[in-house]
Amino acid sequence: MRPAARPMWAVGLALATLPAAAQTTPPACKGYVHLTLDTGNMRHAELIAEILARHQVKATFFVAQEKTWRGDHALDPAWAGYWKARVAEGHAFGSHTWRHGSFRRDLPDGQVAYRLMDGRQLTLSPAEVCAELRQPDTRFAELTGRALDPLWRAPGGRSTPNTLKASEACRYRHVHWAPAGFLGDELPSGAYPNEALLRRALADIRDGDILMAHLGIWSRKAPFAPMLDPLIAGLKARGLCFATLAAAGRGSH
Repeated sequence: MRPAARPMWAVGLALATLPAAAQTTPPACKGYVHLTLDTGNMRHAELIAEILARHQVKATFFVAQEKTWRGDHALDPAWAGYWKARVAEGHAFGSHTWRHGSFRRDLPDGQVAYRLMDGRQLTLSPAEVCAELRQPDTRFAELTGRALDPLWRAPGGRSTPNTLKASEACRYRHVHWAPAGFLGDELPSGAYPNEALLRRALADIRDGDILMAHLGIWSRKAPFAPMLDPLIAGLKARGLCFATLAAAGRGSH
């Protein structure tokens, strides 16, 4: 489901109220794509926000309590201003789990093996899976006054049947990304230079694709974030428009 197009009579009425110099008909959308951004280390969060605002693009942010380049964490009170600004701009937001762990495998009785970033191995019950998804929701509402949308993304996109069953029971829809929408910002820049990743994305992304990048990546030497500027411009030139996953009602396993 995609945002409904405005009827032609409504477009004509709106244009009739504009000064003659401003009466240029906007290009029709040939399709919609969905840009999603996972927290990562937040190093390029401000730059990405500027790019989105310049192109008037609304994205879907998946938030976790990840360590940032400043030494704090992405959902600490110090980041409240950043998130409030994105809320005011009309973006969508989903859970990326609280501890950004990895759902490894299913266990008996609906449980899931969960590995934390420091290597510790935990066993989560269905209720604990829900708590892992809800904690970013609770914190985000404390920081911004807005709850998350009922969406989530597993770190690394890795989920299991038990994890998905538990998340659906607590009303979070899992969102992956399209193969062409993997923008590659976490790949080594020596083997995958920005220009090559940009060319591939512009050639392969199609209507309906979910795109995925991060607000900062520790390992990549040449950050991909500045490439979002020509990427958005190039996709718009192809007639593709941008919509949030909340507006489009999208969610998938």
